[in-house]
Amino acid sequence: MATQERPLSPHLQVYKPQITMVMSILHRITGVVLALGSLLLVAWLVAVAGGAAGFEHARSVLASVPGQIMLFGLSACLVYHFLNGIRHLAWDAGHGYDIPRLYASGYAVAVLTLVLTGGLWWLGLRMGGAA
Repeated sequence: MATQERPLSPHLQVYKPQITMVMSILHRITGVVLALGSLLLVAWLVAVAGGAAGFEHARSVLASVPGQIMLFGLSACLVYHFLNGIRHLAWDAGHGYDIPRLYASGYAVAVLTLVLTGGLWWLGLRMGGAA
């Protein structure tokens, strides 16, 4: 008896990417990155609790170029996930379902993520440079 090919549900190969799809996928990805990034926070806390030598090692790792890139990525994920979460809360309250508002809020989240992340890092560098 030959097995019959069953049709598959539509998937990413079928649909043209739209901002709503991309924002939803990025929201899930940033959530996973933030969960994994929380392990970095735990490692830093353990280093601080371990004394000056452990703290200095953690500080040097995070101050390196790869460490700074990782921290920048984590902060961008945090800002994006926070802003897009607010967008989802507005939807939960029944606001912003029409297509023009969906697109406007999506682009607003994307632009605000870049502006706020850049602003936070600029402020952090400015404050760190003053010490």
